[in-house]
Amino acid sequence: MRHLLTALALTTSLTGTALAQTRFDGVWLFDDAGPNPGITMLQVASDGDRITGAVTTQWYGPVTMQNARLDKGVLTFDVRNLNDREHPTRTWTVKQTPKGVRLEGQMWFSKIDATGHRGTAKQAEARAFRFQTLPAWAVVEQAPLAPKPPMGWSSWNKFADKIDDKTIRAMADAMVSTGLRDAGYVYVNIDDGWQGKRGPDGRIRPNANFPDMKALADYVHSKGLKLGIYSSQGPRTCAGFEGSYGHVRQDAQTFADWGIDYLKYDLCSGEYFYADADTVKRSYAEMGAALRATGRPIVYSLCEYGRFDVGAWGRQVGGHLWRTTGDITDDYATMARIGFDKNGNPEHTGPNGFNDPDMLEVGNGGMSEVEYTTHMTLWAMSAAPLLMGHDLRQTPPAMLRLLENRDVIAVDQDAKGVQGKAVRKDGALEIWSKPLADGSVALALFNRGDSAARMDARAADAGFDAITAARDLWRGKPVAADALTFDVPAHGAVMLRVKGR
Repeated sequence: MRHLLTALALTTSLTGTALAQTRFDGVWLFDDAGPNPGITMLQVASDGDRITGAVTTQWYGPVTMQNARLDKGVLTFDVRNLNDREHPTRTWTVKQTPKGVRLEGQMWFSKIDATGHRGTAKQAEARAFRFQTLPAWAVVEQAPLAPKPPMGWSSWNKFADKIDDKTIRAMADAMVSTGLRDAGYVYVNIDDGWQGKRGPDGRIRPNANFPDMKALADYVHSKGLKLGIYSSQGPRTCAGFEGSYGHVRQDAQTFADWGIDYLKYDLCSGEYFYADADTVKRSYAEMGAALRATGRPIVYSLCEYGRFDVGAWGRQVGGHLWRTTGDITDDYATMARIGFDKNGNPEHTGPNGFNDPDMLEVGNGGMSEVEYTTHMTLWAMSAAPLLMGHDLRQTPPAMLRLLENRDVIAVDQDAKGVQGKAVRKDGALEIWSKPLADGSVALALFNRGDSAARMDARAADAGFDAITAARDLWRGKPVAADALTFDVPAHGAVMLRVKGR
């Protein structure tokens, strides 16, 4: 593609205009095509029946034309649609207008309908995308910063990109006043939406909603908490803000200078540049090495949705947790599909490296208390990071009891770091087991069905010949070791900690 664009620019520079084989050949400029994907230019060249070209975007760089053809005077071509398995390609069209061309299509969720006008080779050069070169693969020494799954809060599930300094401070205050900090939740994470523009020095500035990021970090630290932030290795984040592409080391140092303690690094628009295992790994290693070079301890969260067996190499890029799925939503079906079926290989989890099934939805209101109990049970049994995602100022008492249950948190935070898994299944009924550092075992009885069911816990589920003691963790009291039969509501769970021999 680079050779094509170079040849096209050279032909144009020698003749003043492109040698038109079709009416679309040449350079077309788009000045107001909308922010996503930020189309700036179309370049087309043809040689007989062969038509080639690319659409330059701010999000994804040059999007190569595939299978380009003329159909009744319309230029039609296919483009790679990121990593959408359902729609791996999309068809775009270019039509002539009295003043230029009209480009129509779709990329991921973004509809494209933009008008362009003729441009020159000099203008094409000015708008050409500046590619960055990834460093060669090298293992990044992992800093031992997460011996247990991180606990805290993140802004995205409740606030999306509508976030500001005042709200983050309020969440820090609420973490303290509700007792959540004392229960173990310490990270206050700003997700997408904080970014402004880069200055002349290339350094990222926060937007007007965050007037002083260093002062915000100092405030959060003064509460005995830690501050997290978000970026992407692509030119744009998922919400369309400035990414770290071309500024990886610079951004890592900026985060360190601000006093950041945690970075979520989201592939987003980077998936158009880094689309195979090698480039994805190297892009995460690039930021991992940059974080290490700052000298500041920063927990590194990898968000690439579980692609390329991320748990097998997450530690090698300096990562401490890695998403295993797409985004969670506040409904039982999605939560259950992620937590039961999509949370990675348990062998990849352990101290300083955890499978991450995404943030908690507890308190956002889309599930019942019974279903949120299952949510917390499943995440704790999985040694998953516990990152709340609701408005902490409006936590109903029942939800606060779920989030602050010390017995359940202790299972999640157990020093052994084992990810529990199902040891027995019977239709919609599942029994999970998680060995703990003191020799006891956590057992969870899950009813994934739509009606109540009677379930029993057995010594063999815990790997024992006999259970000698048991505690019901949600009810907070011992139960008879020889009477571990329970009526479990639909979508519900029972959670036990048992000892045995």
